[in-house]
Amino acid sequence: MNGVVLAIDQGTSATKAVVATAAGEVLGLAEAPVPVVATTDGAVEFDPEAMWQSVLHAGTSALAAAGNPALSAIGLGNQGETIVAWNRRTGAPLGPAVVWQDGRSAGVCDALRSHGPRLATLTGLTLDPYFVAPKLRWWHDRHGSDTLPSGNTLHGSGDIAVTTSDTWLLHRLCGAFVTDVATAGRTLLLDLDALRWSEEACDIFGLDAAALPTVVPNAGVVGESSVFGGSVPVSGLCVDQQAALFAERCRESGEAKCTYGTGAFLLASTGRSPRRSDNGLVACPAWDVGDGANYCLDGQVFTAGAAISWLIELGILSSPADLDALGGSVDNSDGVIFVPALAGLAAPWWEPAARASLTGMSLSTRPAHIARAAIDGIAAQVALLARAVGRDLGAPLARLRVDGGITRSTTLLQVQADLLQCPVEVYPSPHATALGVAEMAAVGIGLGWDAPPTVERVVEPAIGADEASDRLALWETAADAVAARR
Repeated sequence: MNGVVLAIDQGTSATKAVVATAAGEVLGLAEAPVPVVATTDGAVEFDPEAMWQSVLHAGTSALAAAGNPALSAIGLGNQGETIVAWNRRTGAPLGPAVVWQDGRSAGVCDALRSHGPRLATLTGLTLDPYFVAPKLRWWHDRHGSDTLPSGNTLHGSGDIAVTTSDTWLLHRLCGAFVTDVATAGRTLLLDLDALRWSEEACDIFGLDAAALPTVVPNAGVVGESSVFGGSVPVSGLCVDQQAALFAERCRESGEAKCTYGTGAFLLASTGRSPRRSDNGLVACPAWDVGDGANYCLDGQVFTAGAAISWLIELGILSSPADLDALGGSVDNSDGVIFVPALAGLAAPWWEPAARASLTGMSLSTRPAHIARAAIDGIAAQVALLARAVGRDLGAPLARLRVDGGITRSTTLLQVQADLLQCPVEVYPSPHATALGVAEMAAVGIGLGWDAPPTVERVVEPAIGADEASDRLALWETAADAVAARR
């Protein structure tokens, strides 16, 4: 059976659309920006309507670039922990989307800190503003009965819904009120073992499980969409990082990938059973494509590409290409250490109030040293996440597959392999999330997917284990100091 799939990757600052065949061939590609606003009080927001328009523009443009082929299916990837409040009757948003980086629900987490261990047992996640439930509780506390129409609350039925962004987009696409199991696993509300909403977790946050969308597998028809012409099944859904893990064929326990985008996200498959972390990572459902659930461990660097953008805004770099032009022009950072905690520290510290540090500078420090320190800081945090995965699984990673924009930096790839002390395999496509949901959409309608797993190149470590350990220890000491300084 032949077919063409439209895969939409709705990300933090842009929406990408890919038109692909069941052989993994990309026929058309387009991208549309989504303006994000961050403020000093920890808010990170965007206009949901701008997000929707970016989906329409990217999808329509990608189809036009592909010659407007007939579609067999649509897949949707989403950014995971971003929420939208909206009217279920009209589909209208009720205010800005609250982005996964938003830190204003820190007070909710502080108030519920005693429940943290129980929530970790129930859901596999750490109690942190990064995840969805604190944002839902914060939104309800902030808006409450003062702004909601009479009789509508977050408890029980009504016109008002506050959900992850995928549910709102799916309502617009095909009228469904659902979320996939991998996205639900990012909420702090999903029972990790039963893969259904946990009444106990919902009670902790003062939320009603009956008001949440239906949890569905990642592959399977959830509705028909006429948004891009015709009547096309929407049959593939996934949170972005798990979709990339799926696309990169990291499907056996111990196989791992890291995506370097706005943040850097390292996921390692753990097979058919959840493996709760003893080393600061989180445990999540990876996917269910109809043959049962697969699970993963997950570690996060909140600012990776965002740290490079910040250095560009400061004038230290002129473009992402300076990562190699500057950072690659020196052998080391000359003692400069950059801890890129510009949006707090995630795993394994989980300190949302942490702030970035740039230390060790002298009169001899040049922009090249700062650029190299940024490379070292991103790679070091990823290496520490990989070490945590190895401890949880009982064996170090044998390799790490990587994708994302800043993997174009040869210096970053070499430093990453050095600090990991294992090969780094570069995924050949910059569209891992989109190709992952495209495959899920194909599976969801019974369409075979014949794209072979490929690697563009392999980067081997160029230093010894002792040197790598010393460099990691030096950076980790700086990060620990940042985490302790709240």
